Amino acid sequence: MHHPEKIRNVAIIAHIDHGKTTLLDSLLKQSNIFRDNQVVSERMMDSYDQEKERGITIFAKHTSVYFDDFKINIIDTPGHSDFSGEVERILGMVNSVLLLVDAQEGPMPQTRFVLSKSLKMGLKPIVVLNKIDRPHADPDRVLNETFDLFMELGANDEQLDFKYCYASGLSGFAMKDLDDPRDSMKPLFELIVDAVPQPEGSLDEPFLMQASTISYDDYLGRQACGRILNGKIKKGQQIVHIDEKGIQTKAPITKIQGYLGLEKVEIDEATVGDIVILSGVPEIMIGDTLCDPSNVRVLPKIKLDEPTLSVDITVNSSPFVGKSGKHVTMNKIRARLEKEKKANISLKIEESATDQDKITVAGRGELHLSVLIEAMRREGYEFSVSKPQVIIKKIDGEVYEPLERVHIEVPQEYSGAVIEELSRRRGEMQHLETNEHGISKLEFLMPTRGIMGYRNEFLTATRGLGIMTSIFENFAPWKGAIPGRQRGVLISNCPGKTNGYACFNLQDRGVLFTSPGDDVYEGMIVGENARDNDLLVNVTKGKQLTNVRAAGSDENILLTPPRRFTLEQAIDYIQDDELIEVTPDAIRMRKRYLTENERKRK
Repeated sequence: MHHPEKIRNVAIIAHIDHGKTTLLDSLLKQSNIFRDNQVVSERMMDSYDQEKERGITIFAKHTSVYFDDFKINIIDTPGHSDFSGEVERILGMVNSVLLLVDAQEGPMPQTRFVLSKSLKMGLKPIVVLNKIDRPHADPDRVLNETFDLFMELGANDEQLDFKYCYASGLSGFAMKDLDDPRDSMKPLFELIVDAVPQPEGSLDEPFLMQASTISYDDYLGRQACGRILNGKIKKGQQIVHIDEKGIQTKAPITKIQGYLGLEKVEIDEATVGDIVILSGVPEIMIGDTLCDPSNVRVLPKIKLDEPTLSVDITVNSSPFVGKSGKHVTMNKIRARLEKEKKANISLKIEESATDQDKITVAGRGELHLSVLIEAMRREGYEFSVSKPQVIIKKIDGEVYEPLERVHIEVPQEYSGAVIEELSRRRGEMQHLETNEHGISKLEFLMPTRGIMGYRNEFLTATRGLGIMTSIFENFAPWKGAIPGRQRGVLISNCPGKTNGYACFNLQDRGVLFTSPGDDVYEGMIVGENARDNDLLVNVTKGKQLTNVRAAGSDENILLTPPRRFTLEQAIDYIQDDELIEVTPDAIRMRKRYLTENERKRK
């Protein structure tokens, strides 16, 4: 057990891909917590399978390391704005943040977002200029830009006087000055010990803690993770659990766990400032208070920004239902979403009062929603997903919609096409500059509706060379109609297997999404029409065979590879009258046939 003076709690925040998880790898390796022969992977904190595949952090992760006689609790946070709910929850557990900035790229849109959250909470960040060993690194310029960002976000004098250091997470060194030797991470460890304040709270007061994250163990049930705000806790101690409605229940603590490196370790006693996992409170929810029976206190709820997008999840009603999924009924889907609702408060999951056959899931963006959909797909669920809808508000009788700040970096020759398309989608340009390398930086304010469906077009228009990031700005008055997808789709008019001959003849009509031998059904979207109307086609039609053979009469069939959609691309692509059929084996798109209830409402 460490005394509060010897504990440091810090979170790592940054724009996506600025090296948070890689820097943490180096800190873990150099803190001597692994055996000499222990095999450790790259980006070891990204333990969730989707994180490894996508190369991004989705969930906040806890770890702790020892430096001299100090215990340093470190939390790795996501860098993508869709998962900002994870960041907002975590900042209440720490006393400072390491703000990572790429020494070449400088502060990016997400840097602004996570930094503004930290400054509002009164935290004093430590700036780490990462990737200092890259050939085009310009640490002096980036340090000035970071200072300007602090000023712009209204940092107070104490926050403006931030400590900083230079580092390379990949090469495993940090230094206070650019001329220092590039040996190890020791300078960063020393900076954390010196600059991060010790946890607030008193050892003598009764136990108090707020649940910041929830995990589930098959043997122990639900577990609450958080920082102890006051007092200490022992195994077997009786505590009071207060939920969001103020209902109090007593519960004994059956197990206390802390973190050491990548492992959870059992401890008998924990003290103020420790970040711990407590078992024994079966109905615990994020934001609930745990306190000593002698001093019952209710802590304020954890406030998160509201969701901006929602999708409807319904049962899969296509002819292929049940071919690959184990869980296809509404009851199974509902139970899985209820479980998600308890552990993930940044998603809003609600059942429809008028339609029992659909559940609405609201989140921060398409990626946020697609991570849940992908997780369910891998667990054997099969269901249909509607086109995302923006969440609108009524303020003083006027309709308001979410607005995003869109940052784009693109080679200069493609900037005209991008500006023209975003203006068509009700975007307002805020900023435009072109650097000496011919890269244009654009900044737009535009409705979330305008970005939906544009990412695929953007990659095509910029030949894959453009970078686009968007971040929620605020709710603004409704901007009016926004044009949707400009091309129609090719729809299969019969069931069967696609045929190479039919695909070859349809290639001139547009782009196909299926290849020969794929199973299709009536109403399934099999391609994109070259024109703006939908077209019924027969992709199963074979060549008429005769007994007569003539040299040179057979055509040589050359097929263009079909366009395959990832889940996010499909969510981006579909229109209001279309659905995505999500199964463990495939992602298909189809035309939507209105249910009896929907026909009546229309």
